[in-house]
Amino acid sequence: MAGLMKIAVPVFIASFALAAGKPLPADLLISNARVYTVERSQPWAEAVAIRDGKIVAVGSSDELAKYRGARTRVVDAGQRLIMPGFFDSHIHFLEGSLSLVQLRLDETKNLADIQKAVKAFAEAHPQAAWILGRGWSYSEFGRETLPNKKDLDAVVADRPVLLEGFDGHTYWANSKALALAGVRAETPNPPNGEIVRDPRTGEPTGALKEAAGDLLLKVAPQPSAEERLAALRQGMRLANQAGLTHIINCGNDTPGASDDQFFDLYDRLRRQGELTLRVTMSDYQAPDGLRAEDLKKIEADKRNHPPSDDWLAGGAVKMFLDGVIESHTAALLAPYADDPAKIGSLRWTPDHYKKAVAELDKQGIQVFTHAIGDRAVRLALDAYEEAATRNRTSDARHRIEHIETISAQDIPRFGKLNVIASFQPLHAYPDDDTMNVWLKNAGHEREPRAWAWQSIWKTGGHEAFGSDWPVVTLNPWDGVQNAILRQTREGKPAGGWIPDQRLSLEQAIEGYTLGAAYSVHREHEEGSIKPGKLADLIILNQNLFAIDPRKIAETQVLMTIVGGKIVYESPGLPQAKAATKAQVVP
Repeated sequence: MAGLMKIAVPVFIASFALAAGKPLPADLLISNARVYTVERSQPWAEAVAIRDGKIVAVGSSDELAKYRGARTRVVDAGQRLIMPGFFDSHIHFLEGSLSLVQLRLDETKNLADIQKAVKAFAEAHPQAAWILGRGWSYSEFGRETLPNKKDLDAVVADRPVLLEGFDGHTYWANSKALALAGVRAETPNPPNGEIVRDPRTGEPTGALKEAAGDLLLKVAPQPSAEERLAALRQGMRLANQAGLTHIINCGNDTPGASDDQFFDLYDRLRRQGELTLRVTMSDYQAPDGLRAEDLKKIEADKRNHPPSDDWLAGGAVKMFLDGVIESHTAALLAPYADDPAKIGSLRWTPDHYKKAVAELDKQGIQVFTHAIGDRAVRLALDAYEEAATRNRTSDARHRIEHIETISAQDIPRFGKLNVIASFQPLHAYPDDDTMNVWLKNAGHEREPRAWAWQSIWKTGGHEAFGSDWPVVTLNPWDGVQNAILRQTREGKPAGGWIPDQRLSLEQAIEGYTLGAAYSVHREHEEGSIKPGKLADLIILNQNLFAIDPRKIAETQVLMTIVGGKIVYESPGLPQAKAATKAQVVP
């Protein structure tokens, strides 16, 4: 594929360059590069000129030399690959940022590993009133798949411990935490939640599914505004280092932090000139129905933070229809393969959900719906279709998040209805949890349509990719590799898991760039390298088009540019060493 770079490269110049004579100098000129633009009409170039936060020209290094002025910052990319900055189209950024200072269980392999990590963290943080953490997976508990309080009591009994599962849908508490929250045998299950109980005694086991986790979260200590701001700063540094330039926050359903607080936190960073990511926000809508006061607040957030805002946009709502396959809480059309007595449940009644979607659609509010099971996916598609028919709306671009299982007859509906398929490619990583828990529960009949990326793409559906951080790493390069291979780092299974659903490299990149921008009506401002668009770019240490795809996850970002300002640069790029550090000031 490297031969693609030898073609003639025409130059594209924005309309605001001077019509005659030498154009105005660029603020930043990047040349001698392999520029992958993600523009199908001209996918490759050699140089990019940037002025006033926007791209003014894309073309050959020779042609763009005329944009060099006395004060132009010039970067010789040394034939490195340049691409548009990446979106994370589904992220819980504050939660992920806060998790950076909590107990991390992402790398544990079994219960013994978890116990060792909990004990070490508790000893290292003797002043912590609670031990909070996340990241354990269902496969670490063998056939039981769910944890038990006794295993936490064995290592920490004097302080409450609350550990969130990697998917955010199940919590694990020790006896001390359950006691402080008043969760006992007689405690009723909350709506849309389950306190897992010992079948013999009725006592809580310490596992809490879905909304039952809120019983503990409500009594756990909450971080202050300053602690949240500090966490966001740390998260932004990590995101910029990974090549992210835009994040789409998918709602807040965590007790102790309202959507208003989320907007305020990002607003404060923006006013202080510290915002180095573009942010799209979505209000969380609880499944007890869309009330007049809910709609009023959503409309106010949209008014105060319009979708057209380049830095902090509102105008979207996140809704949950179901849970996850691993805990049997995802809503399926037919029973679970491992337990025919279970079919999962919907958080919303279908009528209330459809009514809420229709009202939001009527008001021009974009809807993001969490739907993992095939029954939930169908209901979301039905609701979107009915809303468009009733309101005579078009181009709403409502989204469905996750889509881990889907009926064959529903696959072409994404393209037909222009509904966005919001996927997180690393969720389909074929590890023990996927192959031994997810697949056992979902069953082999559903397997060919698990994370049906290519099928939806081929039938005209638009796709947007993200991470769901902190569920998995926000580093997108692991996701790009898995989108292409559907294999573990060790190359299993041979040929990839469900190889028909693998994507090409070009498709994977588009999902994180132009496709993601399209998913929030931003394709004219972001997502590709084109004159007139915002100057959000990344420079990589390796050419993804020329390497073994099994090496994509090793990709490192050498420079991240947001709005024409360098927000991250690595010593790996020689020209960056002497440069003055710059921050975005919206």
